[in-house]
Amino acid sequence: MRFFKILAIIVILLVGAYASSMYFFVEENKNFQIEKEIDYPVDKVFSQFNNLQHFTRWNNFFTSSKSIDIDYYTPYEGKGSSISYVDTKNDREGEMFIRYENLNKTLKYQLFEDKNENPTLVDVKFKALSPERTQITWYVYTPKLSVMRRVENFWTEDRFAENIDKSMANLKNVLGNKVEKDNQMAAIKYDSLMVEKEEEKILLGINISTSNKKDALYKNVMMNYNKVYNYVTMDLGKKDDEFGYPVLITDADNYKDKEVSYFIGIPLSKKIGITDNNFSFRTINPTQDYVIYYKGDYAGRIKAIQQLIQKAKKDEMRFGDIRQTFIERPTEDQNVNMKLSLSVYK
Repeated sequence: MRFFKILAIIVILLVGAYASSMYFFVEENKNFQIEKEIDYPVDKVFSQFNNLQHFTRWNNFFTSSKSIDIDYYTPYEGKGSSISYVDTKNDREGEMFIRYENLNKTLKYQLFEDKNENPTLVDVKFKALSPERTQITWYVYTPKLSVMRRVENFWTEDRFAENIDKSMANLKNVLGNKVEKDNQMAAIKYDSLMVEKEEEKILLGINISTSNKKDALYKNVMMNYNKVYNYVTMDLGKKDDEFGYPVLITDADNYKDKEVSYFIGIPLSKKIGITDNNFSFRTINPTQDYVIYYKGDYAGRIKAIQQLIQKAKKDEMRFGDIRQTFIERPTEDQNVNMKLSLSVYK
């Protein structure tokens, strides 16, 4: 019995010493700031922060868990927008609000974690360093903690900084795909033959052989594009901003054949593990291309392909596959909008 009394006294003394040290030497809340820069215009960056549907697609706080369930409430962007989330696997839940917005300059968030009635306040300021570079500064104010929980303040800033580092990497990927698409749309000149250099791409897709009859071919392309798109978005959980335009690769002159073989895929930033053997990766190596942008019915692309082949022959260039990049998704009863690229070499 005496042993337990001594043990109890020791425990009380240790708890008292801990509580005293926390009370006198550790602040009840943490205030800190983190600054980053990113090579994209301030309006493109800001729109990823003030729209919470965009925000949760790249912010590591949400993307790090596959079991998190998020509900979005109107308005979906700007002051007054909000979300609630529940992550049963990691035993966490909370709510997030945008309380203030100054377009392209400032946002103020409130984050209520678990059942804490006091929110974490996060002010984010944006500064255009140049037309193509933005500075982002986070000002974080954590809620006051009880004496027994103040030890958490030792790792709060490091945890937040680690989350921002991972989030910035995700944001660069999202903006890279989005800005590339926007720039490509703005630069389109239809029916003009151009020379372009193509960078390496990694496509995830499927190989197909099908009839070359007019309607049958295009319906087959649409069907298989939808298979790839559904696999990438539903099975792999990718969002539209995380991948590029769909690409169909085939022999340049097989439009004359009764049967066509092609590969249709979606560009991803890197290879990832896949479990469905119907899908495979294909790498497009850097090439020099003759290019035409075409808009019209799918059968009409043949004339544009013939122009590319004739140009290659005239320039005494050898040529390989032709790539059909769908600037707009192939859709039934609508004209296609595509970039036709013929890889050429001496």
